[in-house]
Amino acid sequence: MVAGVGRTALMVAAARAIETCRTDALAHDPYAAHFVRTAAADGDWPLHPDDVPAGEADPLWGRLARYFGLRTRVFDDHLLEQAQSGVRQFVVLGAGLDARAHRLPWPPGCTVYELDRASVLAFKQRALDALDPAAATPRAHRVPIAADLRRDWIDSLSAAGFDPDLPTAWMAEGLFLYLPATAESRLIDIIDAYSAAGSTFAYEVKLSIETEAVRSSPIYAAADERIGIDMIALFDPDPRPDSVADLAERGWRTETHIPFDHSRRLGRGPLPLPTDALNANRWTFAALAKDNGLPGLGLTR
Repeated sequence: MVAGVGRTALMVAAARAIETCRTDALAHDPYAAHFVRTAAADGDWPLHPDDVPAGEADPLWGRLARYFGLRTRVFDDHLLEQAQSGVRQFVVLGAGLDARAHRLPWPPGCTVYELDRASVLAFKQRALDALDPAAATPRAHRVPIAADLRRDWIDSLSAAGFDPDLPTAWMAEGLFLYLPATAESRLIDIIDAYSAAGSTFAYEVKLSIETEAVRSSPIYAAADERIGIDMIALFDPDPRPDSVADLAERGWRTETHIPFDHSRRLGRGPLPLPTDALNANRWTFAALAKDNGLPGLGLTR
């Protein structure tokens, strides 16, 4: 498999596989286990709750995996809300091993653009090609685009058929945590410049550099010791820009929630703990006004 952030995509896939098999699953991703199995070097990673003896008390494959399941559910709901409202153009930034183009019940006419590094997309395509043709066929028109999101990428998106005159649902589910602050700000500039009225943008950020107590939390230690992912080293250490304020100044309506708001709303998922690595995470949903009002943000499903 690929190193660095690409390996975190595999970790999230394993988490989604575990979540899919829970009796109270928040999200279902029947492709996730296949992606992990295709990366043969990681064959000992758990793919089912029964493979995690400590259950949700396990910091990595319990608590963190459940967090990724919750995040998947909330962002799934948001995209489907936009599709149901008439949006037909979706852009997934840092798509990783996300399988939304294949697994979500898209209405006819939807296009999902997936942007990520060439190595990640190549691995994903090899895994999809190994499936039965029926399973490998996406339920929306899927357009993978190799791109470095720290640099210019909008020309590649436009060349692939993206239409800036149509409303777009943009998503950066687990991207900004790893980007330099300047790249995050530039990405906001591009999204704003290429969004028609009725567009939305859903993304995740960390509010600040974490304290030493949080950086020593069991989640980070377990990821480093057990699967060789130093998540803290992957996070950009510089102060983060205030993207919510930036979008608001440009005319976007924004709502920001802590993940635990959604745990409480859905009645399952992780709840806050002291010195928790998840406490600084925020999920923002932004909407650009239509002529006849604002699109829904999809937070009530």
